Amino acid sequence: MFTDLNIGRKKFLKLLGGVGISLLGGVSIFKVLKNSKSFPFKGKIHGANYKFGHLLREAISEEPKEQESIDTLIIGGGISGLSAGWWFQKNNYQNYKILEMEDHTGGNSSSGENDVSKYPWGAHYVPLPGKSAEYVRDLFQELGIINGYKNNKPIYDEYFLCADPHDRLFFQGRWQEGLVPSGGVSENETLEYSQFFEFISILKQKIGNDGKPIFNIPLELSSRDPEYLQLDTISMSDFMKSRGWTSKHLLWYVNYCCRDDYGVSLENVSAWAGLHYFASRVGEGMNTDSQSVVTWPEGNGWLSNQLSKINSGKIQTNTLVYKIHFRDTDGYGVDTISPSGAKKRYLVNHIIFAGPRYSASRVIEGYDLKYHEDLLFSPWLIANITLSERPGGKGAPLSWDNVSFYSESLGYIFANHQDLTFNRRSGVITYYLPLDENRPLDKDSLKEIRKNVLQKKYEDWIELILPDLEKMHPGISDFILSIDLWIWGHGMVSPGIDYLWNSKRSKMLEPFRGIEFAHSDMSGISVFEEAQYRGCEAAKKILRKIKV
Repeated sequence: MFTDLNIGRKKFLKLLGGVGISLLGGVSIFKVLKNSKSFPFKGKIHGANYKFGHLLREAISEEPKEQESIDTLIIGGGISGLSAGWWFQKNNYQNYKILEMEDHTGGNSSSGENDVSKYPWGAHYVPLPGKSAEYVRDLFQELGIINGYKNNKPIYDEYFLCADPHDRLFFQGRWQEGLVPSGGVSENETLEYSQFFEFISILKQKIGNDGKPIFNIPLELSSRDPEYLQLDTISMSDFMKSRGWTSKHLLWYVNYCCRDDYGVSLENVSAWAGLHYFASRVGEGMNTDSQSVVTWPEGNGWLSNQLSKINSGKIQTNTLVYKIHFRDTDGYGVDTISPSGAKKRYLVNHIIFAGPRYSASRVIEGYDLKYHEDLLFSPWLIANITLSERPGGKGAPLSWDNVSFYSESLGYIFANHQDLTFNRRSGVITYYLPLDENRPLDKDSLKEIRKNVLQKKYEDWIELILPDLEKMHPGISDFILSIDLWIWGHGMVSPGIDYLWNSKRSKMLEPFRGIEFAHSDMSGISVFEEAQYRGCEAAKKILRKIKV
């Protein structure tokens, strides 16, 4: 829905400033504007087709009359499914098709575009891949992100590397360079900083008793040394306490990192996962700093779009798989439905199920395994905000990543940061808010949060976003041209306590009656590298079966 523009920007800003709202409470601007019910900018809620997806909860009795035979189906067009197709293409295997429920591929690596900029609707960067991330390096070289190697280090096309300045933090009334709070931090806290980052440096070099790195990407290539696996049984919060690290500023930073990569707070993340965030990032580049990242205006949407091009002619969108059954002879029947109600049955020999595991029991005949039930899926809000003027502020200049110490959000990415256009005044900022309420959670509380999230209206979210932005940039509302929203009900899998290295996750890696699975929930960590790894590994298994 687009709002009516029947209230002036200056009047709106005056009303906004006058009520003095805060993110946690205060007088609602909508009590002031309740008679106008409008904003001085346009926007709407975008998002996944929940109505179409929720057909899985209903019984579809009529069998499809139309049939098509194909050797392999990949069910799901997110990064895992697209990567499985990429691996098929690399190995000259063409007898496959990718089915995707939405009208686009990419999953939470989707993106959008307007007259001002492209922008992400989800994941927005990839850290420099280490030596173990062979699939990522291979893809990056194929796409021209890596232009060769020197002294065993990748040479990156600098166009794809995040430009300076990289990040800044709004702290104590001004913007500082970097995300670790610095000004006004006590001597004792500074000591804790040093201890923590020295500890992380040691972990990056640590090898387990099986000869593998303690923390690695892909996660499956990490050490199984029990001394370190026991870290999965406690929270990151408890681990920090056990080390005597109680600095509120250090804890804020670690909590920010957990929410950034996992969507939940350090109370809900296992210590193994929390440390993995810091210690697994060991990628290098011949022509860049090891802490750099690869990014684009549309975020990882650039990668999903490239993978979609590689799979050109093999992708069918707007197709919901509602039943997978086992034929009396070899193979499977895969029943699908379109938004118009048209049904079709695919007769196939091989399946890669590249959707989240919680949907498998609703789709696969006889699949009643409950290994996924301990998984936490964090809901997210993402807002792409188009501005007539770029945001500034006292202190450090506008950066790619802009975070406020005082916000429940993760701040915003400046989508135009990689834009080579000079003297452009307008821009798009991508605002990220994990809807975990920044508190201890379990599966039931997340379910309740998700239910409430999906009931909120556009106005409710604007009421939350604007005060937060005004705290960072007083007067920014006067420059907003549009605010578009995306709600991710199951935004990402989160590595909860005692999940990554228990028997349930290991069971999720096994096929079911020949059906291979490929999704980041098999890793317990929702990042590009893990999703790609699962897709490529599943494709390898299929190719071994058909001996291509």
